[in-house]
Amino acid sequence: KAFSMIVNLKRHIRTHTGEKPYHCSHCDKAFGNNSDLTIHLRKHTGEKPYKCYQCEKYFSTKTNLMRHMVSHTGEKAYQCSHCDKAFLHNNHLVSHQSIHTGEKPYQCSLCDKAFNASNRLKEHMKIHTGEKPH
Repeated sequence: KAFSMIVNLKRHIRTHTGEKPYHCSHCDKAFGNNSDLTIHLRKHTGEKPYKCYQCEKYFSTKTNLMRHMVSHTGEKAYQCSHCDKAFLHNNHLVSHQSIHTGEKPYQCSLCDKAFNASNRLKEHMKIHTGEKPH
């Protein structure tokens, strides 16, 4: 991967090293980047800065708001070219398409397992680190 800013490269490297320099002051969780800590802190504070302008509900993350918006529009913009499934987010489509292609580009550096999505590799890494899965 190539990065235009050094801060993004450093953040990416932490996904490989497992370094988690950002610690929650309310519990024992730690994170590899500050934005993940910010989102996590909202669980403690109850902050919900993202507002649905159709029904006045509030959400703690933009992702949760976008997921909610489908309840109003029913729209799933990312259509699989291999089958009739459609997805709200492009990364979900890309992950789904590996079912058709068999591609598993996310390789564990500690064992032989490979995964079709980065979040599945991240969850798998908890086996090696001893971190409890959520």
